[in-house]
Amino acid sequence: MKAIILSAGQGSRLGHMVDDRPKCLIDFNGRSLLDRQLDTLAANGVEEALVVTGFHDELVDAAIAARSGGPRVQTIFNPFYKVADNTGSLYMAREALSGDCLVWNGDTLVSDALMRRVVENDRSGICVTIDRKEAYDSDDMKVVEAEGRLKAIGKRLSDGVNAESIGLLAFRAGGAETFREAIERAMRTPEGTTIWYLRVINHIAQGSDVWTLDISGEEWGEVDFPEDVKRARDLTARWDSA
Repeated sequence: MKAIILSAGQGSRLGHMVDDRPKCLIDFNGRSLLDRQLDTLAANGVEEALVVTGFHDELVDAAIAARSGGPRVQTIFNPFYKVADNTGSLYMAREALSGDCLVWNGDTLVSDALMRRVVENDRSGICVTIDRKEAYDSDDMKVVEAEGRLKAIGKRLSDGVNAESIGLLAFRAGGAETFREAIERAMRTPEGTTIWYLRVINHIAQGSDVWTLDISGEEWGEVDFPEDVKRARDLTARWDSA
């Protein structure tokens, strides 16, 4: 299995913390967000990663070059990161969408135990990792699912929402190839550069099975706003002391 990590964005909602570096290089108790993602992959036997870069790509390349151990890492630069949403990043990385692979948002931290469940889950096709909570806000990537099948996914959903995507997907047995073809079609539409890749997943789910993996009870954190950084630092400190 290999992983594609989408780390092209600046993360402008974090304010001055990302004036001179992308948010994937924010420090969390001695290790950057990207380092922690790569270490989590290594802990679960994922030996190859492709990191899509954009804002201050030279700093990301330097940080990866300074690493020792962990998965083999390559980078690919997305020159359209300022004007294209993350579907554009996946379009740049589309050749890696084959065989068994993960697609992971570059602003999401997950525990080793959570990643283990994703890697060990052998569901074929496309599988979206989900969590549940009592209520969902406007920034959540909301999900409607039934009996392990994804029915709809998007930030603007309201009716029937019963989960959220955590920004980690697994592809097996042709799922990656199906997704790659859908990404290529989406990027050829007038709105291609403006859409989230999960909108492409939503479209696929209207015509064929897209599965979900419920990881309720496992620990993870998304880093979008300044208050998220404090929570994620507390979370990673607890992981490190365990």
